[in-house]
Formats: sequence, structure tokens, C-alpha cells
Amino acid sequence: MKIAQRAQRIAPFYVMEVAKAAAARAATLGPNDPAMVYLSIGEPDFTAPPLVQEAAVRALHDGHTQYTAALGLGALRERISGWYAQRFGVHIPASRIVITAGASAALQLACLALVEAGDEVLMPDPSYPCNRQFVSAAEGRAVLVPTTAADRFQLNAAQVREHWNAHTRGVLLASPSNPTGTSIHPHALRDIHAEVSQRGGVTLIDEIYLGLSYDDAFGHTALALDDQIISINSFSKYFSMTGWRLGWMVVPETLVPVVERLAQNLFICPSTLAQHAALACFEAESLAEYERRRAEFKARRDFFVPALNQLGLTVPVMPDGAFYAWADCSAACDKLGVRGSWDFAFEVLQRANIAFAPGRDFGQADTARFVRFSTARSLPELREAVTRLQHLLG
Repeated sequence: MKIAQRAQRIAPFYVMEVAKAAAARAATLGPNDPAMVYLSIGEPDFTAPPLVQEAAVRALHDGHTQYTAALGLGALRERISGWYAQRFGVHIPASRIVITAGASAALQLACLALVEAGDEVLMPDPSYPCNRQFVSAAEGRAVLVPTTAADRFQLNAAQVREHWNAHTRGVLLASPSNPTGTSIHPHALRDIHAEVSQRGGVTLIDEIYLGLSYDDAFGHTALALDDQIISINSFSKYFSMTGWRLGWMVVPETLVPVVERLAQNLFICPSTLAQHAALACFEAESLAEYERRRAEFKARRDFFVPALNQLGLTVPVMPDGAFYAWADCSAACDKLGVRGSWDFAFEVLQRANIAFAPGRDFGQADTARFVRFSTARSLPELREAVTRLQHLLG
């Protein structure tokens, strides 16, 4: 069977390869063997809070399971608009909010609406691998720009100027970022957007971890800068609804009918049941629970990152959001006699029953020196992982 070139361009998602290897390893463990500690997948160990679950059951019982408008439930778009005002002090009209089948669908819609064949989109290296695949699927090309710890592993305005050419369509950023957990400083973001705007480009920003910010210097939505910025968000991370596959995007008014037309044809609508459940995310009781969970994620970071540094798995920049640690494993590789983060990850998987992500997924510049740990697991699990790493690394 002949396979389309666009499909052949899509690289494997190597994090999932590690997950499969961890599952296979776990299946061989006996009752007296130490259990697998999964620090590879970026998924909260919390599920949807009670009011959200109850809203889903109620919607199912009441028969609210048929199609909604392609743009999503009006009531949910209004709730999200209110959340932006309450949480960030930013007025975002509900008319600019499009509910999507997860942030992935939002990114696909944005790329299909804005990227032509041959267009280039600038992204930081490292960055979330699926983001560049959305550009590729739209017949564009992701241009990975190497970043440094000095810039928090984010792009800066000078790099945008340097790499912009006649084919450049815009930038795709993430703040906070996966895999680094670092955000773009508001001043730096303003400078980047100014460079993009004066060249007639588009600024897309993945803000799915925005609710999980731990530093007042960051945690500001890019939407405060300009109504031409396109922001992608999700109910998966802060709102703990990963498998519900629900997200949203905020777009300029002129782009709404374009995205709506694409969504009608490609998705019809997001999950109706998930949308009705998500209305309860914005109740006071649910928001209080989400803030309690945010504090728990911060406590996990505050334990795990210093522990990694003490083990020689150096985290060059303290994450200010999300639930990841981007650690340099060079010294640990030398201790175990392995070459690079890929071999290091599988060596630790086999010898200590700890799963985490090698850097290969996230870019090309220096990623063989780095691994990504997810701190979305419980503190006891993180402590157990540190104990095993201490034993393994001496």
C-alpha cells in the first residue's frame, strides 16, 4: 500500500516507546520486585474533581449527548471568558473562544487555517514534539532554533530576527514549556511578538500549562498583549481532564468563521458530554480544589528538582510551571558507562524500574544530554525514585 508522504514525515512519539517498554518490563516483575515508577508521561495523577464528575453523570442521565455547535457550547465559552477575567484580569469576548477536541485539535485547526505548503514556523529547541508535527501535517516546516538556559530554553527576539526569511509564517511558542517547565518572561514575549507582527507573521502560543504556574513573574497570558495572538489551551492539565479530550483556542475575530468552517468538516463538534462536565470546572468549589492541586504540584517540584541536582542530574533552570524537570544526564551517563540520554533512560528502566523520557523527542540541539522527568506523580513515588537513583548512581 502506498503511504502518503505527509504521513511518512511524521516521526514516532518516542515518549510512547518508553511507555511501551516500561509496560513490558512491569509485566515481568514478580510480587517481591520493586514496582515501576512512571515519570515519563505528562499526565496529572488527579482525576476530574467531584462536581465535574457529577455534571457528566447528570448530562448523561438528562440526554445531553447530541451534537453541539462546532464552536462549542455557548455557556462553556462564556465560562472560559469569565475565567480569563477572574484569573488574569483580561477581557476575552466569548465570541473569540473556540472549544476543541483537546489542545491537539486546536493546534491542528490553527495550522490548517494559517500554514501554506512550504511555510516555515519557528520553534524553540527543545519543545513539545507533537507541535512540530501539526505544522508538518499542514505541509509546512518546523524550524527548530537552539535555545539556552540563559533564555530559559525559550526563543528571544534576536533569534526571531536572525532566522526569519521569505518563507517564515510565524512562531509557535509554549509558556510554560514542555519539556522544560519554563515560561517566557512577559517583556521577552512582547519583544518576540513585535518582531513577528512587523513582518506580517502570526504568533501562536501553547498555554496549556498556564494554570500551573508557580512564580508571579510569569503566569500571565499572552492574550494580554494583543488580540491578534492565538492562544491554545486545554482542560487536560490544570483542570485534570486528560482523557476527556477537551480544549479551546482564542483567535482574532476575523479567524473565527475560518476555524468554524474547518471544525465543522473535520470534527463536527467536541465531545458534548465533556463540554457539559467542563462547565463545573469553574464552580468555586472546583476552582478551590484546582488551586489545592497546584500547590501540591509545586511541593513536588520543590522536592524533586533539588534532589536531582544533588544526584548530579542537573536541572539548569528551575521550572516555574507545569510538572517537568529537564535534567542534564551527562555525569550520570559517565557513571553508568552509557552514551546519551536514550541509552541512559533504558538502562535506568531495566536496573531501577523508573521510566522517564529521553531528550530525543524534544529536539536536536543538545537533547542527547537531557532527559525529562514528569513530576505529575505523588510525592511518595518521587521519593522512591530518588532513593533508587541514589542507589544506582552511588
